[in-house]
Amino acid sequence: MISHSDRLKPFAINFTKDGEEAKDLLQDTIYRALTYRERFNEGSNIQAWLFIIMRNTFINRYRRGAREKKIFRPDPGGYHQDRSPAAGNLAGSRLGIKEIQEAIHMLPEIYQTPLKLYFEGYHYQEIADIMSIATGTIKSRIHLARKFLKQKICTSVATL
Repeated sequence: MISHSDRLKPFAINFTKDGEEAKDLLQDTIYRALTYRERFNEGSNIQAWLFIIMRNTFINRYRRGAREKKIFRPDPGGYHQDRSPAAGNLAGSRLGIKEIQEAIHMLPEIYQTPLKLYFEGYHYQEIADIMSIATGTIKSRIHLARKFLKQKICTSVATL
């Protein structure tokens, strides 16, 4: 796998347009490939498999970065400040991260894991592949987890 990194380096540079970011992308690609090596089918083209991992990693990073840019905008002093409410209304924004994390930890593991992966930027199909579960089941579990969190947060806001 490591021997293919020299062939993947130009792709990483092409994706990122920056040498240091390309090194990070290549490192993440190899890390993910090693983590999910049991998913590689013997006899398949390993370079193509690694390229797909790299492409998906780059896309996930890009989407995650786009989301962060929407939430955090630099002010003239160079500091990042959250200028958009974390919740749809001001009452919801009074909740702290601690309360939200507690609500997430109250979820059963079958709902907690897909929800966390989803918010890390993975797509439904990727989560389904990671967990070896049908995509429809993943969608259902994420929906139910969000519904539970919404109820829990609304209850918490009502008590404030």
